[in-house]
Amino acid sequence: MLFAGLNGFGRLAMRFATWFVPPFYGRCILARMNRNGFIAPSAVIHHADLTLGDNIFIGDHVVIFQDSDGGPVELGRGVLLLGDTYVQTGAGGSLTIGENTHIQPNCQFSAYKGSIQIGKNIEIAPRCAFYPYDHGFAPGELIARQPLTTKGGIVVEDDVWLGYGVIVLDGVRIGKGAVIGAGAVVTHDIPDGALAAGVPARIIRSRHNSSVVQLKGVDTE
Repeated sequence: MLFAGLNGFGRLAMRFATWFVPPFYGRCILARMNRNGFIAPSAVIHHADLTLGDNIFIGDHVVIFQDSDGGPVELGRGVLLLGDTYVQTGAGGSLTIGENTHIQPNCQFSAYKGSIQIGKNIEIAPRCAFYPYDHGFAPGELIARQPLTTKGGIVVEDDVWLGYGVIVLDGVRIGKGAVIGAGAVVTHDIPDGALAAGVPARIIRSRHNSSVVQLKGVDTE
């Protein structure tokens, strides 16, 4: 692990290191042994504007891909990006993930038309997806040729927990300390400390108060 890195020799060094430790948990330890962190040999990195913080972990079959005119990807210190997660940036899109945020397997970050900003100390369960754009569906034109549109980027503040299979759409801010229930589709802003669930996601209550949240302009039904 002393020689780990993104270049060819560094990737080879990480491959040798994996021979001596079990998958996942053992390899998380490897990420803490070297400031360059751990990048699984099976991970695919095709991105010219990628910044990695210290002690990051990129798991098996993770893909980080830069499409035409795609913006930067920045992973903060101690980020865990677990197996089969797909990251891509295209025209007008970028991705930032803050330190000590953990991304469980099979998540998707498709940063086109807008940015995705993920804060610090966040827990994101498997199969969550983030889309800071929408796809046109006007009549008279093939779906494949419809233009992409956006209401704005996605912002997830610090200390948020997203349950299994949450989908976050364009123009959404999820406030600090919020919790989103499994399977929710987040189409509107979620305030700090709120618990939300459903399709579309609706506020159930606050983490700081057992009663139902009543906020102006927010549907709690």
